[in-house]
Amino acid sequence: MEETISLKEIFSVLKKRMLLIIGLTIGAVLISALVSFFMITPTYESSTQFIVNQDTNEGNIVDYNQIRSNVEIINTYNDIIKSNRILSQVVDELDLAISPYQLGQKISVSSRQNSQVVTLTASDTDPDLAVEIANTTVQIFQNDLPVLMNVNNVNVLTEAMTAANPSPVSPKPMLNIAIALVVGLMTGVGLSFLLEYLDNTIKDEQDIEVRLGLPILGVIAHVSDEDTHSSRATQDQLRSSERGRMNGQRKKTV
Repeated sequence: MEETISLKEIFSVLKKRMLLIIGLTIGAVLISALVSFFMITPTYESSTQFIVNQDTNEGNIVDYNQIRSNVEIINTYNDIIKSNRILSQVVDELDLAISPYQLGQKISVSSRQNSQVVTLTASDTDPDLAVEIANTTVQIFQNDLPVLMNVNNVNVLTEAMTAANPSPVSPKPMLNIAIALVVGLMTGVGLSFLLEYLDNTIKDEQDIEVRLGLPILGVIAHVSDEDTHSSRATQDQLRSSERGRMNGQRKKTV
């Protein structure tokens, strides 16, 4: 027999575990805020662009094979920029305390499809150093390219510059807090239903009928100590009143 759960039961479970849900949500939000604002070091990015010149044919006729060749050359340039030969010179030029491999993790190179413009982006915890890494990498690449490939068709289009008020690209505290809020709510709700599912205790007469399949013959009400004391006090008052009434009648008879 399949068990079904109604909306009333769902809201009952949520109401019962409301403190657990709220506590987990607030805890997740606080942890996310503390980590985002105080534990993660902000990272800044700076980008520079260079253009790869395309050879023109006689009569300015578009040669699709030439376009494809230029795209392949750009892909080759991207690999050369992140090679150990270029990055080791950048490390020496800027006197960085990291290896060329670690520097490569801070650099990304991208270009749009069939575009001659290549964008190099450098990231670092220091915005000024990110600018220096981007510009120095392109400069060293431009100087070494004639030796490596016997071509000189790279020109800097836009140099990286430090903004007046640089904004970090990571972390993003508000986004992290929003994600923590959703995760906290989902965890709280899921844990609430899990605890309710694992709770196999019998709470009322309906649980006996549903779980055990037995009919209910009668229900014994639970009487608390306060109810017992209150009942005894009421009985004592009634007895005292009855005695007073009987004493009054005896006096009248005499």
